[in-house]
Amino acid sequence: MKTNYLIIAFLLFLFPCCAKKALSLTPSAYDLRFNDLAVTWDEGMPLGNAVVGSLIWEKEASLRMSLDRIDLWDLRPSDSISGVNNRFSWVYHQVMKNDYLPVQKKFDHPYDNQAAPSKIPGAGLEFNLNKLGKPQRVQLYLNNAVCEVTWSNGARLQTFVHATEPIGWFRMESADELGLPQLIPPVYNSNVGMIENLGPVTGQDLRRLGYEQGKVTQTGNLIVYHQKGWGDFSYDVAVRWEKKGSTLTGVWSVTSSLSGQRAMDIVNEAFKRGIFADYSTHLSFWKTYWNQSSVSLPDTILAKQYANEMYKFGSAARAYSYPIPLQSVWTADNGKLPPWKGDYHHDLNTQLSYWPCYTGNHLTEGLGYLNTLWNQRDVYKQYTRQYFGKEGMNVPGVCTLTGAPMGGWIQYSMSPTVGAWLAQHFYLHYKYSCDPVFLKERAYPYLKDVVTFLEQFTSVNEKGIRKLPLSSSPEINDNRINAWFKEMTNYDLGLIRFAFAAAAELATDLQLTDEANHWKGILRQLPDFDLDETMGLTFAKGFPYNQSHRHFSNAMAIHPLGIVDWSNGAKDQKIIKATIANFEKFGPDYWCGYSYSWFGNVKARAMDGEGAAKELRTFAECFCLRNTFHANGDQTKSGKSQFTYRPFTLEGNFAFAAGIQEMLLQSHTGIIRLFPAVPADWKEVSFTKLRAYGAFLVSAERKAGSVYQVEVLAEQGGLLRIANPFGSASYKTKGVTGSVTEKDGILEMNTKPGQKIRLLKI
Repeated sequence: MKTNYLIIAFLLFLFPCCAKKALSLTPSAYDLRFNDLAVTWDEGMPLGNAVVGSLIWEKEASLRMSLDRIDLWDLRPSDSISGVNNRFSWVYHQVMKNDYLPVQKKFDHPYDNQAAPSKIPGAGLEFNLNKLGKPQRVQLYLNNAVCEVTWSNGARLQTFVHATEPIGWFRMESADELGLPQLIPPVYNSNVGMIENLGPVTGQDLRRLGYEQGKVTQTGNLIVYHQKGWGDFSYDVAVRWEKKGSTLTGVWSVTSSLSGQRAMDIVNEAFKRGIFADYSTHLSFWKTYWNQSSVSLPDTILAKQYANEMYKFGSAARAYSYPIPLQSVWTADNGKLPPWKGDYHHDLNTQLSYWPCYTGNHLTEGLGYLNTLWNQRDVYKQYTRQYFGKEGMNVPGVCTLTGAPMGGWIQYSMSPTVGAWLAQHFYLHYKYSCDPVFLKERAYPYLKDVVTFLEQFTSVNEKGIRKLPLSSSPEINDNRINAWFKEMTNYDLGLIRFAFAAAAELATDLQLTDEANHWKGILRQLPDFDLDETMGLTFAKGFPYNQSHRHFSNAMAIHPLGIVDWSNGAKDQKIIKATIANFEKFGPDYWCGYSYSWFGNVKARAMDGEGAAKELRTFAECFCLRNTFHANGDQTKSGKSQFTYRPFTLEGNFAFAAGIQEMLLQSHTGIIRLFPAVPADWKEVSFTKLRAYGAFLVSAERKAGSVYQVEVLAEQGGLLRIANPFGSASYKTKGVTGSVTEKDGILEMNTKPGQKIRLLKI
């Protein structure tokens, strides 16, 4: 996404009077454009800044803005996470005596049947369309993060959520027929038409939370809604507007008692600044965001989906915000709780959501994830002592905004290896940033806490092999007793092997030799992965991959962990090929959309460009709603999955973006590989400032099927290793201060911080 913002700023300076007529907009080829407003909340145009968000759609002849905030939560304790039986040792005893129903009643049933804890919605802002009628065009401008709605009579609505302030602005030209905004609160207290418990996927009725209905008050052009939640929690929504002539301008905000702010104060301050001043700072953020990296793809379907995924990532991730939950700042606006309570699922969902921040060069946005995981360590350690009876740290696989466990299928929601997968993100941030302070103060301490727990929780048998007391593989056999495996699964083994290897590597980087040797010693006690000659990676010993399943948990060692890797040679390549072939043999009957996104990443790691593009295209075409939201099920009902439902979650969207990046640049082995998995017919493809291991920013261009030029910026300096992108063709270098050596097709050169190097085909 490239925009000439300097020209826009110059024109605003020269023609201030003209500029005030509307917000300046710069369309792109990948904007969402429709001839009508969506009529369901989950297809609305998404706007957000990771703290507050809005969806623009039509509800019962009104243009509706669904208003949301990330920390709107009912945080009442889950009944299941308490009592003397809130212990893994009790669960183990129940499994051993083949009496598992008490475990399901304690941990699974409350999650399914109780309304809280849960993410909750904010409110709706509505404009009556009875006089104005249906719009003729609705467009989401990705460059500017603005939604514009226009009518045939010249009326125009422009709205945006400010990139860094907890507010949303709207401006309506020719507004005489639109009417004034109405603030519509959720229905929390009414016995009329109460919906029975439909379970966590469909979403339970909001009224089951038992709140007293909040109060809406209006004073002139200011409306404030105050809603009390569970305990001491409350939230406020405020909207203020003014009308000059036929132009209506307004601003809204949502605040919670956790934020220490008042929505009314925020909208009043915003009005002092004005919409055009705020729009200027809003554009500044998005200009910087889009300039951090870009890609150019010849496949228009994949190109449009990628642009929209990176837009949504920019709308959902900030360093100072909570992490991305299942729906981010776009909670269900249908009178129900969001799918799966809008919570934090750490058995796949949050991890996949942050995959694109690394190669995509959005490390700062990714810090919201890491900062929260770091700040909640005391909560995690208390959970680890209580449930597992061990020191060190593990993390609940399903948890609230504040990190408290929520129960659910405990094979995964209380798995002993959740912390190891989360620790990989600390490892990745360090490898992509080479930040020595982050290594010393965050990455290694976090990993050390995780492996300290894993060392205590595992035991060594008489053969000297380290094992878990019980193991699992998400989400094989769901929540039944046979979802517990007596042998360590390849899923758990992959994460444990990764954690100890990473801890040893980071301890070595910090010159903590004794600690590094200790972690290496434990790593040597771990068993090998269980393999089948023709099927590749199994679930566990004696349990081949013999069923279609949405979660590729058995293949974690291939991706994202990179333990079994194509670059390791023929043995690993055989395992990877067999595992992929087996996935395809048993088919996608029970895959979700994120399965296709993940499979695209796996095929990219197998250097299969055609295969990766095929899986990612299926995701884009079959598993997304018209606003590009991932809906889990096959929306085309064309046989891509037997899941045809539509619960909206975001991990599939962001895993898609990561898949595109894996096709264009890979560096997880320490060697930068350019266009490692692009289809043969992608003759013209390029990218700018994708990030590689070693803190190298890489730009490259492929013309007529061959790499034409490469530019590398060394942020931190150090040894640059790059697979020769020119093959046998001649090339020249610019900016290299020392020698360039080549061995086995790998170019090596030393770099200094800030040094730019160019490689050009001759």
